[in-house]
Amino acid sequence: MSRTAIPFVDESPAAMTRPVPSDVAFTPAVKAVQAARGSREGYARMEARGGWRTEIDDGLAAFIAEQQSCFLGTASADGQPYIQHRGGPPGFLRVLDARTIAFADLRGNRQYISTGNLSENPRVHLFLIDYAHRRRIKIWGTAQVITGDAALAAAVAPSRPIRRPGADAVTDPGADAAIEQIIVIHVEAWDSNCPQHIPQLLPAEAVAAALAARDAKIAALEAELRQLRSGASPESTGSLADVTAET
Repeated sequence: MSRTAIPFVDESPAAMTRPVPSDVAFTPAVKAVQAARGSREGYARMEARGGWRTEIDDGLAAFIAEQQSCFLGTASADGQPYIQHRGGPPGFLRVLDARTIAFADLRGNRQYISTGNLSENPRVHLFLIDYAHRRRIKIWGTAQVITGDAALAAAVAPSRPIRRPGADAVTDPGADAAIEQIIVIHVEAWDSNCPQHIPQLLPAEAVAAALAARDAKIAALEAELRQLRSGASPESTGSLADVTAET
C-alpha cells in the first residue's frame, strides 16, 4: 500500500512524560477510580506488558479501510467537548503510514466547531464502530487541519463522489460535496473493545442484497414448481391433495 508520510509529533509536556500509551486516557483521576472500584490491578498488569498499541498494524488498517462512518471527538481550549460524525464510502478514512490517518473533510453546514477546536487544542479521539460484526476501535491522537494541498487532497479523496444533502446531480452541477480541508490525525494510542452492548445493525445495502437473493431464489423455486405441475400427470405424481396428505 502506498503511503504518504505526514511528519507530526506531539511534543507537549503531557505526551512526552507518559510512561505507557494508555496514560493518554488513564489519567491519575481515572486510575484513582479504577483503584477504588477494583480494576486498577488488572490494568496495571496490562501496562506492565507495554499498554495499548501505538502503531497501526495490518489488522487495524484493514478495519479502517472497511469503515463507512466514524465519530471524531475534539474539545475547545477550556475543555468543552464536541463529537462530529463523518462518513463516506469504504476507504474514506486513509491510513497514510503506521502512525497517521487522514480523511477529506467535505463542506457541510459550515459551523466549523471541530475546526475551531483544533485551532486551539489538537487533542482528538477517533471512535470506529462496526455494528454488523459488533466491533469497535478507540484511537487517541492529535490532529492537524490541512488546506491548499492539492496532492494530499487527491490522495485522500473519497473513491466515489458524495452528494450534498438534497442535491440533484442532474439539475445541480455542484451536487457533489467539495473537499474543504483535510484532517490529518497522528495516532498516539489505540485499543479495541469487547462487543458488549453493541446492537447488531446491518447496512441497508447488505440487507437489500440479501432480500434480493432470497426473492430470486423464491421466484426460481416457484417457476420450477409451476413447470412440474404443468408437465406432470396425475398417474405419475398424484394430486396435490395426495402429496399434501403424504407430507
